[in-house]
Amino acid sequence: MKKYFLGALIIALTFACNSNEETAQQIIDKAIENAGGENYKKAEISFDFRKGSYSSSRKGGKFELERILADSTATQYRDVVKNEGFTRYYKDTAVQLSDSMKNVYANSVNSVHYFVQLPFGLNDAAVNKELIGKDTINDKEYYEIKVTFNAEGGGTDHEDVYMYWINTQNYHVDYLAYSFEVNEGGLRFRKAYNPRTIEGIRFVDYENYKTDDLDTPLNELDDLYEARQLELLSKIENRNIEVNLLN
Repeated sequence: MKKYFLGALIIALTFACNSNEETAQQIIDKAIENAGGENYKKAEISFDFRKGSYSSSRKGGKFELERILADSTATQYRDVVKNEGFTRYYKDTAVQLSDSMKNVYANSVNSVHYFVQLPFGLNDAAVNKELIGKDTINDKEYYEIKVTFNAEGGGTDHEDVYMYWINTQNYHVDYLAYSFEVNEGGLRFRKAYNPRTIEGIRFVDYENYKTDDLDTPLNELDDLYEARQLELLSKIENRNIEVNLLN
């Protein structure tokens, strides 16, 4: 009887400990909440990135993502992604494009807004999240979250795989990595820096690293970063950020 009681106690304690462990979804929810939460859903955000001017608007489930670019002749094009799809404008006139080119431009616009507003997009319907475990980077502890995408709703780059390192104390996304298939494929590792909070939404810039060994697992890129075995490819800097919260 005592053995039975002891066994049941061990099982109960094990279950209690496991039940206290956070899931990938809970971790992502806290990361989004700490970075801006509901503010993302009612915000107009504008910023400059490289040679483009970007803006986004979200309210009541409706969204509009915009990019304004000028070509070599100073001609301006305005690219707009809405719930209904993508449109390119030249002097307020819609430009006729093939479906393949629409996808190319839409993905380009989406990608810039996606990274600027991370981790908000990690709760999209097509996103699959998996807690890989915990690791340390520069003596800080992180959750490792693997993210994949469903083919339906995941865009043309749905085969890309991401890894996010989320601080176990403040739930900030301090590092991320991803593998991509386009242009013969590649691996990237990003370190967040220059954090600032504007109207309750947290923004960061990134140091963008690469490795030529495409067989490297994503969850090992942080070790290569600490060992200084990654090449700094570029810096991702977003300038002149402005936020207007809608009622």
